[in-house]
Amino acid sequence: MEVNVKARLGKELYYTEVTAGNNTLITDEPTSLGGGDKGFNPFEILATSLASCTAATLKMYMDRKQWVVDEIVVDVEVIRETERTVFNRKVSFVGGNLTEDENKRLKIIADKCPVHKALMGDVVVNTEF
Repeated sequence: MEVNVKARLGKELYYTEVTAGNNTLITDEPTSLGGGDKGFNPFEILATSLASCTAATLKMYMDRKQWVVDEIVVDVEVIRETERTVFNRKVSFVGGNLTEDENKRLKIIADKCPVHKALMGDVVVNTEF
């Protein structure tokens, strides 16, 4: 799967418009770092990617199994340490009546989310000017 995004940062400090196809989102830095706090900061976007991918992956699996809940909630906390970055992911379900075995299976499925795999895998960043 190939993904292409473009980020444009002009004269307004840290305010960045990011486009992917027909979609646009805004990133910024908090005011404490000199930004205007007008959008997600880059680590919030990274956490958003993991949270939304996890929810979608679980929903696809649950739909195939015909396991019904009213809502899937995924909270992701990112902690940047000196030598590593830690993602704490908490998944919960609103409504429905999942068994202990179903919950165990869903924990395994959550780790199969493509963003989770990318974060855990061998990542290469090539940069050219």
